[in-house]
Amino acid sequence: MLLPDWAALDTLLDWLAHGFWPLSWWQMVLFTLVMTHVTMISVTVFLHRHQAHRALDLHPVAAHFFRFWLWLTTGQVTKEWTSIHRKHHAKCEQAEDPHSPHVYGIKTVLLQGYELYRKEAANKETMTRYGHGTPNDWLERNLYSRFSWQGVSLMLVIDLVLFGAAGLVVWAVQMAWTPVMAAGIVNGAAHYWGYRNFEVTDASTNISPWGILIAGEELHNNHHTYPTSAKLSVKPYEFDIGWVYISLMQRLGLATVKKTPPKLALGDIRPVADEKTLEALISNRYEIMAAYAKDMRRAFKDELQALQARRADAAVIKAAKRWLHRDVDKVPAAAVPQLALARAASPVLDKMVLMREELRQMWLNRSHTREQLAADLQAWCHQAEASGIVALQAFSLRLRAAQA
Repeated sequence: MLLPDWAALDTLLDWLAHGFWPLSWWQMVLFTLVMTHVTMISVTVFLHRHQAHRALDLHPVAAHFFRFWLWLTTGQVTKEWTSIHRKHHAKCEQAEDPHSPHVYGIKTVLLQGYELYRKEAANKETMTRYGHGTPNDWLERNLYSRFSWQGVSLMLVIDLVLFGAAGLVVWAVQMAWTPVMAAGIVNGAAHYWGYRNFEVTDASTNISPWGILIAGEELHNNHHTYPTSAKLSVKPYEFDIGWVYISLMQRLGLATVKKTPPKLALGDIRPVADEKTLEALISNRYEIMAAYAKDMRRAFKDELQALQARRADAAVIKAAKRWLHRDVDKVPAAAVPQLALARAASPVLDKMVLMREELRQMWLNRSHTREQLAADLQAWCHQAEASGIVALQAFSLRLRAAQA
């Protein structure tokens, strides 16, 4: 009768418990965070900025590394992700948007974002219309797309071999990270909560300071304003770690940036607003309107101090502060009466709200000729500078100095 080899069995059990790479708990947490970080960088650099928006070109070595890594850690099919994201931009906040919290509800997008993704991935029309230009080589056809889930299965085996039973936990975190962070937080929270630098037509927001966790994707309002930009940060206090990696890759010859957010240039103040001023306004409209909002906040502060100095009731304009600089169609119905009361209480704020809307119509008006719009802008500047409102006067002078 053969006796069991207890030493060999003990070695096997020890391996099953700890794997070939025994780490302390904090080392394993660090390893998992590094792995998920590489995955998020692969999503933002390769899938999002390179594939979906063509904001940068990648060297074939870098592009293939990202493809392989995403196959191994997410099972993502490049054409599916790219198509769904492009459709999201084309149909943002509309019924056809694949994952808008304003269509499906914030709870659904946060908790079931992955299911929404899988549903849209099965839509052949979406793949055909929005999937152009994605990889279609032998590896894509015969491995990455055909056996998309074999990659994550291989990752499970690797984690189990390295860490034993604990590898299952490491793998589970890896698998959950992208659906939670990208499909849930970015697609959900970044269209529902947060701050806005720019008044774009959709509901996108920035949800800083989660830049390291979401690789810069949390700067979603910036991205929806300049979707073809390889850089997502626009303010000095914003941090886009994805851009850090892109900059490093560019120095190493692994990436070529095609576009970054435009910056408004100021030159000499023109005697009057003309067609070049109009061109500068249209080209830099988001940045210019953000500057107008900043001036409006200053005017609001001055008005508040003036009311308090007169011991007048300032509660009326305080209640409307959040909505004074927003587009008319972005003000919720419940806030419309508050805004009306604030405008009635402050002729200065009323004038600034009115002239903001008139300025916005400069690029929305499709019936006027270029010459007519230039004349309208000239009249707008004249009215602003004659208004007696310091904020409007200063803004108009800067606008006449704007360069396209």
